Amino acid sequence: MKKFATVLVVMLLVGCGSVQQVSKPDAASQNWQYPVTQTVDVTDTYFGHEVADPYRWLEDDLSDDTAAWVKAQNVVTQGYLKNIPYRDQIKDRLTAMWNYEKVTAPFTEGGYTYFYKNDGLQNQYVVYRKKGDGEAEVFLDPNTFSEDGTVSLAQLSFSENGQLAAYSISEGGSDWRKIRIIDVESKEQIEDTLVDIKFSGISWYKNEGFYYSSYDKPKGSELSAKTDQHKLYYHQLGTPQSEDAVIYGGTEAEKHRYVGAGVSEDNRFLFISAAESTNGNKLFMKDLSDPESEVVTVLSHNDSNTSPFHSIGSQIFMVTDLDAPNKRVVTFDARKPAPEHWKDVIPETEHVLTASHGGGYFFAKYMVDAVSQVKQFDYQGQLIKTIELPGVGSASGFSGKEKDEVLYFSFSNYVTPGSIYAYNPKSQESSLYSQPNVAFDSSAYESKQVFYQSKDGTRVPMIITHKKGMKMNGQNPAMLYGYGGFNVSLTPRFSITTAAWLELGGVYAVANLRGGGEYGKDWHIAGTQMQKQNVFDDFIAAGEYLIENDYTNSDHLAIRGGSNGGLLVGAVMTQRPELVDVALPAVGVLDMLRYHTFTSGAGWAYDYGTSEQSEAMFQYLLDYSPLHNIEAGVDYPATLVTTGDHDDRVVPAHSFKFAATLQAKGSDANPLLIRIETDAGHGAGTPVSKTIEQYADIYAFTLWNFGIRSL
Repeated sequence: MKKFATVLVVMLLVGCGSVQQVSKPDAASQNWQYPVTQTVDVTDTYFGHEVADPYRWLEDDLSDDTAAWVKAQNVVTQGYLKNIPYRDQIKDRLTAMWNYEKVTAPFTEGGYTYFYKNDGLQNQYVVYRKKGDGEAEVFLDPNTFSEDGTVSLAQLSFSENGQLAAYSISEGGSDWRKIRIIDVESKEQIEDTLVDIKFSGISWYKNEGFYYSSYDKPKGSELSAKTDQHKLYYHQLGTPQSEDAVIYGGTEAEKHRYVGAGVSEDNRFLFISAAESTNGNKLFMKDLSDPESEVVTVLSHNDSNTSPFHSIGSQIFMVTDLDAPNKRVVTFDARKPAPEHWKDVIPETEHVLTASHGGGYFFAKYMVDAVSQVKQFDYQGQLIKTIELPGVGSASGFSGKEKDEVLYFSFSNYVTPGSIYAYNPKSQESSLYSQPNVAFDSSAYESKQVFYQSKDGTRVPMIITHKKGMKMNGQNPAMLYGYGGFNVSLTPRFSITTAAWLELGGVYAVANLRGGGEYGKDWHIAGTQMQKQNVFDDFIAAGEYLIENDYTNSDHLAIRGGSNGGLLVGAVMTQRPELVDVALPAVGVLDMLRYHTFTSGAGWAYDYGTSEQSEAMFQYLLDYSPLHNIEAGVDYPATLVTTGDHDDRVVPAHSFKFAATLQAKGSDANPLLIRIETDAGHGAGTPVSKTIEQYADIYAFTLWNFGIRSL
């Protein structure tokens, strides 16, 4: 099965010795003065309750006043950061650590083997290819798309014979994409660029055309205006985009916020997923071998997450959590697609399952307390082997075409850089394919998993990583990271930014909060809507565990999270401001009363509910919404809000209004700053140079506010 287009919609100085800590200076010795942010008289009424929104004007991303505010805030923030004496030292070390060759697993299309590679500090990965044992050549270099690296390659998809390729680009980190079609031999574009495409895959049908998804271009700002009805299109090669046929969507009966499609590997079936929110989907299919065939309903409701991933003749295989919260693999005959005809191939177990196929086998990837376990099955569901992994961590891959003789998987954890392994599915033998040469001594660090109790007694896992032999004196710099939403699982993975924090002498802790997917559907639901407070309680309890067990103390603890994790940080810092010393909310959902009025935010209602849903839901959201729970005169943690001016997923207005309110109401005890990246979006495709600068600023800000004056 070609990849199904679903939309759902993280340093330094080796041998530097100990850091120098001093008592924190009072506010008078600090040098920051916030820009004046004007207020407006705007009030919304919810079920008879009036709620003021004095910074509503900052929602207008097309306004000159908003642009001036962004510029003024960045001047203040950069002025503060440049006075931290070791900021450049951190940036230089991050740059040195980042400068190593990174290579992805290879894949074959047509007569070529393709792979992605970054020589070290290139802003974007380059796509290479080679024939047989020949020399590799550049196929696509996204670094040539723009001078500053802000135009990135989003997706790359090949026709059946591999002679044509379609790829999408993102400009400035935007979710709005363009698609270009090229001849792979000449590398020349063969027809006009397709435009205004969002939340889309590129799924080819033979060599004739491909399916993609988008919304009608909204009126007003494309970065913030609401997009609500997603449509599936088919682009026939040689015809203009204006003639592309709408395959699904565009009518009131077919109105869905997210629509995606995938064509089976044998080009026989088209599968269409339609969803109202980021959880649950309807499913339809069409037999492409019969031009007269109708679109057939497989699932008519949104009560499960169900996705086809392989087919053999008329036999379809899917992963589903219907009647199986931890998921199972089922099969059915295309002539009888209804759920009553489904049969288990790999039954549900106590561990959460994801599945893939390649080389004539299925691979079941389980999460066991957020750590990978992989098993190989035949198509009848018979266990072939439990695959031995290189260690305790995260494994991904084990997918390919039906005839592939070698599959690839990657493995990493918080201290082990990602390595690629070749796996022979017939002999069940693995061998190291590629191992990076990183300037980081993994043997000097350790990770361990602990379990702690949340407020209501729930047992929550957390992985803590630090230098071996670290003294547990309650004064170590610590970074606590979390997400807790949208069925997303945080599994151990290596990153240079985490390695850099560890080199600085920091503790890095990742908590697997409710709302995520680590323990299946029930774990996810336990952190949604009127149970969302469970997520914040889990994160608070994680911080308390680190303090009670002398990893750190409240004067040396920072909390960080992005997107839904930015909401997490915003909620915890407003509920328990004394618990942590530094708060780092990134691209956060911070206005819980209005999030659903921007872009595709209404699709997040499964997790959050909305302020218009009911009076009880409104009151629940109001009670924890970070923006609405900032109180006058409170000593909030030193805060560095980060966002991108082109974020059209979680619009920057969330961060703008939150920062403005913090600055207006919070005490002068700590800096309450916002760092706004220009020509950047929600995170994907961010140039390496910008990422290094951002993390240097984050770490410098954090350590400085811990009272650390030199490294």
